[in-house]
Amino acid sequence: MNIEQLKIQAQTILDKLIEWGLSPQFYAQVLAIVAGYIIARFAAKFTLQKVSLFTTKPDPEAHQGLLLKARQWVFASRTLLQPILTVIALAIGVEATSASVGTAWLVRLAQSISVVGVLYAAINLFITHPLVRNAAIWIAIPVATLKVFGWLDETIGFMDAVALSVGNIRISLFMLFKAAIAGAFFFWLGRLSNAAGKKVIHKQQSIDPPTRELFAKLFEIVLFLVIFVMLLQVMGLDLTALTVFGGALGVGLGFGLQQIASNFISGIILLLERSMGIGDYIELEDGRAGILKQLNMRSSTLETFDGKEIMVPNEKFITTQFTNWTRDDPRQRYEVEFSVSYDSDLHEVKKLVEEAVAKHPRVLGEPEDPDCELRGFGDSGVNFAIEFWVDGLDDGKNKFSSDVLFLIWDVLKENNITIPFPQRDVHIVSDQPKLQIRTGPKKQK
Repeated sequence: MNIEQLKIQAQTILDKLIEWGLSPQFYAQVLAIVAGYIIARFAAKFTLQKVSLFTTKPDPEAHQGLLLKARQWVFASRTLLQPILTVIALAIGVEATSASVGTAWLVRLAQSISVVGVLYAAINLFITHPLVRNAAIWIAIPVATLKVFGWLDETIGFMDAVALSVGNIRISLFMLFKAAIAGAFFFWLGRLSNAAGKKVIHKQQSIDPPTRELFAKLFEIVLFLVIFVMLLQVMGLDLTALTVFGGALGVGLGFGLQQIASNFISGIILLLERSMGIGDYIELEDGRAGILKQLNMRSSTLETFDGKEIMVPNEKFITTQFTNWTRDDPRQRYEVEFSVSYDSDLHEVKKLVEEAVAKHPRVLGEPEDPDCELRGFGDSGVNFAIEFWVDGLDDGKNKFSSDVLFLIWDVLKENNITIPFPQRDVHIVSDQPKLQIRTGPKKQK
């Protein structure tokens, strides 16, 4: 478009505006719009003052159940009263101006803007979830705007015309837009459903923990598989294309996704054979250890006592050795070592230490009482070790070894039994040195 054409177009628009400005129909529509807003404002103010549903906040003690929710909803929507009455007043104005001056395009435009305003206010008022509110503002409002202005069909037709065809598959811009919206909604709904479903499964105390975890993972897999199929249906793709997709997925699993597939299958095997479960204390082959917190499809999470989380691929539990400290029996046996001096009564030491350790509230009498053993005669003292069983692990919040050492220290001090420290005898032999070493030059005579 050149300059002359722009001038012609601008002149046409200017003439149209002048025609509107000199037209009685234009002023009649402006008057109808102003009157509609004024009437809606005074009607809303009068209603808010006279109707108790809008003036009195619902009392939870006076109303219950659905009635209370309805009263709360009506009271919260009092801010929408004026925008809604504006839409109604402008709708009456459309009919009045059409009958009186034969046109109502400007009043319809004002009414459409008012409808969009009502929708925007309702979204901000009733939708509290940030993700859903943003989706409604950026998707629902533009679609509603196009609809009320009558441009929705033309916009859909334009987006559908921009397409790419590959064989029998046609992918248009409208299809991608629809798939993005549907995919976001389905997977958001899937996450909520997955969390709710897992919560229900984990509450079934009649089922042992490994089986509950297996059912939770199977529920997650089936749920997202159903969501994926629904998404294909929304996109309008033929489900027979899944055969091609399955073949491609098989090839990908055989090459690039081999490790992912291995970890996924390993996770299912671990759940089925129940070699470990949530809450077990697992020690890996490389010495790292922690409590099993999660058993996911690809990896498992071990939480250490110092707050760290170790992500371990499930394949490691199948191909390497690991120690499950608490699989069948949470009881563990520990021992602590100590020494006493040679002038101590060793039989008395054994008796005193065993009685002292047995008084600890977490030390068990089954499968064996605390056992104090003589381990050897050292350079500085007699070496003992006390073995004891406890219900739990000697780490984290449970520090059994430290408590036992304090008990041993206290009972030995009370009975005047000495804990020796290293001793060395140094013998100095007095003898004339065989060599004489000079440190300076010999003086000249």
